[in-house]
Amino acid sequence: MKILLISDAVSPALYDHYDPEVFEQVDLVISCGDLAPGYLDFVLSMLNVPCYYVPGNHDVSFIESPPSGWTLLDGKVITHEGVTMMGLGGSMRYKPGPYQYTEAEMKRRFLRMKPALWWKGGQIDILVTHAPALGLNDLADTAHHGFKIFRDIIGAYQPKYFLHGHAHLDYSSNPRRCQYGKTVIINGYGYHLFEY
Repeated sequence: MKILLISDAVSPALYDHYDPEVFEQVDLVISCGDLAPGYLDFVLSMLNVPCYYVPGNHDVSFIESPPSGWTLLDGKVITHEGVTMMGLGGSMRYKPGPYQYTEAEMKRRFLRMKPALWWKGGQIDILVTHAPALGLNDLADTAHHGFKIFRDIIGAYQPKYFLHGHAHLDYSSNPRRCQYGKTVIINGYGYHLFEY
């Protein structure tokens, strides 16, 4: 399964300089958040494949008007063609507002999902978040600090992939891809294509 991962920044390759041949084999799109509804509409209309998303800390408009045609993954465990995905949107709280959480709040969000995870067989194939995990592509400032619970989930469930955004690649020298145990971690900033 070929997956297009997008997050945080409009990519000219997907918008201004869109080449259908580059993206014709895409089977699934996952957004890790902080992308405008118009851009998400464009991606959906160009690719016409299933699209899943978690909200980023700047996606306040999605509360009243979620992106049309996209499936919300936030707070859910969903299986698509045999691949089980779990989503947790938002970032570390750095000011009052929606889609911002303390470590304790994010942990409670995960604990509320455990029954759904159990019903899906207790396995996560792809963990999708907006913020990174603590110590894995996160940054020192509060707004871009990672969640320890994400690292704990990776350690306990060993998903094949952990997909996140939020920590823009031009903010630091963090790599787009890295490995933590058996899990491949991918920062979706802009866009990234990969095979599941």
